[in-house]
Amino acid sequence: MKKLAFTKYQGTGNDFILIDNRGLTFPEDRSHLIPLLCDRKFGIGSDGLLLIENHPEHDFEMVFYNPDGSQSFCGNGSRCAVAFAKYLKVIDNETSFVAIDGIHHGTINNHVVRVKMADSTIPKTCLNGHFIHTGSPHYVQNVQDIHNFPVFEEGKIIRNKTEIFGTGGTNVNFIEEIAKGSVFVRTFERGVENETLSCGTGVTAVALIYGSDNGFNSVSVETPGGELLVEFEQKASKDFQNIFLTGPAELVFNGEFFIPDYAN
Repeated sequence: MKKLAFTKYQGTGNDFILIDNRGLTFPEDRSHLIPLLCDRKFGIGSDGLLLIENHPEHDFEMVFYNPDGSQSFCGNGSRCAVAFAKYLKVIDNETSFVAIDGIHHGTINNHVVRVKMADSTIPKTCLNGHFIHTGSPHYVQNVQDIHNFPVFEEGKIIRNKTEIFGTGGTNVNFIEEIAKGSVFVRTFERGVENETLSCGTGVTAVALIYGSDNGFNSVSVETPGGELLVEFEQKASKDFQNIFLTGPAELVFNGEFFIPDYAN
């Protein structure tokens, strides 16, 4: 069996396995390995896995996997990646890095990480809410009594409406206003196939839609795992630019995992 060193981080309860793969030692056949490592019963357990790799033009490349082995951009994961890069001494307090959706910039101050997200286009109205792409696809719907809302049951149904969202489906966010400029969100994440304590791209989607509808360009978003801040600008075309996601990213523990031969 091969021994794998890893570090666990969490960003507002969104937890990730982070691996230093600058030496390209992580197995190339990952179809069985990623789901195993992310499994909360038989593996380490996480909402996703990130590899930090070298890049010829930027500080590092973030390679992100959902627990089912699929790939996408991850907002909270990218904030944890910045914190991990700082821990590895790859960066100081500012960084430019590459992810699946392009180049991102980030800063870190103690455990607070601010990442610039990709520009986003005006959301589309569908079902009982809106759809927008913020690095990953997200559906956003207003609800009442959010703390008792059946997020798993309703989220799973909407997530799998492939006739509307395509074969990949979508992430699903249910929101309720707390105060002016502040909302609470609960998210059903595709790839995890369950509700998570937080979702960075989901929080961003929620803030863009809510902020645009209510005249705010800075929105505080509370999740079951903690609070995040989203700031943005909106063009005359209604598209969004200069989008920043800010919140805590904290090291949980370091460890080693013995990979079974069948997963190599």
